[in-house]
Amino acid sequence: MARRIETHFVAGPAGRLEALLEEPEEGEPRYAALVCHPHPQHGGTMHNKVVYRIARGLRKTGAVVLRFNYRGVNLSEGIYDNGVGELEDARAGLGFLRERYPDLPFVVAGFSFGSRIALQLAGQIPEMQRAIAVGFPTKYPDKGYLEPCTVPRTFIHSTIDVHGPMAELEELTKKLSGPPTVEFVVSKDHFFVDALDAFEAAVVRAGETV
Repeated sequence: MARRIETHFVAGPAGRLEALLEEPEEGEPRYAALVCHPHPQHGGTMHNKVVYRIARGLRKTGAVVLRFNYRGVNLSEGIYDNGVGELEDARAGLGFLRERYPDLPFVVAGFSFGSRIALQLAGQIPEMQRAIAVGFPTKYPDKGYLEPCTVPRTFIHSTIDVHGPMAELEELTKKLSGPPTVEFVVSKDHFFVDALDAFEAAVVRAGETV
């Protein structure tokens, strides 16, 4: 039987949110995952190639995955809200996913700006199984939401990333409780150019811990 792929409009705080629900490559879902995309004002959408690879990697480990567009992106209603409203959009997406699959454990993942949204959400929902932060932008000064957080966290990062240099990420994650898992993927930039297969393999390893 072909895996289930559905388009949805999730009820969000600023209007409907365009979303895509995909069940695992094989078998029944064993957990549910929300994936958050990069900055909406810099071309970020749920179809970003890194976001797609996150979703596919998690599906390979048995996840049913919901990707969505923040307010104001493509068919999602509303306008950009400086990360505040986008966090609430993610919360609405997670609520939809948990209502659809109430008996499954759940995780959240995100790329770049989306990793900040994912980690903020994880810090507010202690029953979450794991948060996966890809390409976390260390350059943003506001990082207070990273502590305290009791949810296990995995950081997946390029070895060359202008938005989050390796040394900065290593210094940041050393100070976090947990401690978090950190995996570097040898690549040329923030978007894992020429290394998307290796990146997806790292996502699979993270998904296998759920």
